[in-house]
Amino acid sequence: MAGRFAPRTARTGLPRQTPAAARGGVPAAGPAPAEVPLTREWTPPGPFDLHLILGPLRRGTGDPTFRTTDDGSVWRATRTPAGPGTLRVRAVPGGRVGATAWGPGADWLLDQLPELLGATDDPDAFEPRHRLLALARHRRPGLRLLRTGLVMESLIPSILEQKVTTTEAYRAWRLLVRRYGTPAPGPTAGLGLHVMPDARTWALVPSWEWHRAGVDAKRSATVLRAVRVARRLEEAAGMALPEAKARLELIPGIGPWTSAETLQRSNGAPDAVTTGDYHLPGIVGHALADDRHADDARMLELLAPYAGQRHRATRLILLSGVSRPRRGPRMTPGDIASL
Repeated sequence: MAGRFAPRTARTGLPRQTPAAARGGVPAAGPAPAEVPLTREWTPPGPFDLHLILGPLRRGTGDPTFRTTDDGSVWRATRTPAGPGTLRVRAVPGGRVGATAWGPGADWLLDQLPELLGATDDPDAFEPRHRLLALARHRRPGLRLLRTGLVMESLIPSILEQKVTTTEAYRAWRLLVRRYGTPAPGPTAGLGLHVMPDARTWALVPSWEWHRAGVDAKRSATVLRAVRVARRLEEAAGMALPEAKARLELIPGIGPWTSAETLQRSNGAPDAVTTGDYHLPGIVGHALADDRHADDARMLELLAPYAGQRHRATRLILLSGVSRPRRGPRMTPGDIASL
């Protein structure tokens, strides 16, 4: 669930990892040579919380594509249509946002900066009909829904999160990106930032490396089917929500849960409500109707008054801190890597 991510205390990066080629993985290009960074400033149209907005892009504290530093900056390494790029974003005096970018994708990242930070989102379109939602919106005025314009960077980690605990999924993403990704452009050596592999490299990851990362055959096969048609899937970033969901769900192994988790990030879709989640229906049911046993049908019934804004409603519920009492067994992490 994208909404489970709340701002975290800034952390320094992890040590830089050894390039994949030196570890026997798929050969990867080395870091880009030193270059002059590109910069841009942008003024948000209203209240603004940088870490709250970009939080859904972070796949755990050790995510090699995302870092926060002690000065409040957010660093993001990604693969753009123009090539790999690194983006550093920070708040600057006067209510503005300053951004610096490196690499072949630098121009693209700076052009997309306003959309990434929610410029096309309309928080005023949401009308709370429950006290909890009204209070959550009041306490989080800087919440805007981001839009990356990139599908595969959110689709692949969402596939890895299918039917497993977040701890297992984050570990798999971390291991695979560090091993098969490329060092991020720019001054990122101390942060350990990596750009995720391209589609061809994902397709060349051997079966035993998926197994070592704890990814079962079903999820790895879904990733492989997706990367074979990566260009067609990337087109979904420019589609309306129903068409984008249909495009993603043409791939066997990608269902409503995975498509919603992806399009919440890539398209900034305010109505992409996550169904099929292990926890979300009970959380929404408990928050809105004191029904901790709610299923997907009941959750959608409770969210019906927020049609068009159902993802925003669930995000606010999760950020409110209200959660259902834990009275059942937790989901047990698996460990196929040791088999």
